[in-house]
Amino acid sequence: MKLKTNSQRLKEQGSPKLKMLAKRFASIFKRSSTPYASSNSIKPSENEVNKSWGRKAVSFVLITVTGGVALSALDDLAIYHSCSSKAIEKARNNQAVKDAIGEPIAKGPWYNASLAVAHKRHSLSCTFPVSGPQGAGILQLKAVRNGEDSWISFLRPRDWDILMMDALLYVPENEGKQKTLRINLTEKFAPAACVSCTGCQPPETEKR
Repeated sequence: MKLKTNSQRLKEQGSPKLKMLAKRFASIFKRSSTPYASSNSIKPSENEVNKSWGRKAVSFVLITVTGGVALSALDDLAIYHSCSSKAIEKARNNQAVKDAIGEPIAKGPWYNASLAVAHKRHSLSCTFPVSGPQGAGILQLKAVRNGEDSWISFLRPRDWDILMMDALLYVPENEGKQKTLRINLTEKFAPAACVSCTGCQPPETEKR
């Protein structure tokens, strides 16, 4: 039998201890790496949630702005139809306009009109084209309205009072010439006739 030297005995005794230490270090490294991996797995999910909320906020703002612009455009279109309908009726009932461009008098397309509103949409200036068998032209008007704005008034047609209205008409003549006529369609109210007051009489002078 060969006798083992002291160095061989030390190596055999130390090898199990080294193995135990290596296992402990490996387990420690595994434990330390596990939370790091889990934290890395959590962070992407939080980033995805934040991105989704950001996309929702942007889409909400875009929908709100688009809806506001659409409502304003619809309100302007309703205002135009209300005031232009009243103006075209005045033009159709005016004899000078009928003599100039003939009958029937038609209103031109809305996209060739211009509309400017002010004072919280309580006053406006509007210009739109008209045409007849004998000529064409434009109507220019300024109008105001009373009352407060509400959802009910938005749905109902508004009653506009026309303050000023002119018709600028272009009537063709002989030899290719064109005559321009300006007709004032503003209603002029005649002053009320003086009526003697019969309900009250001057006091009689006292006789002395």
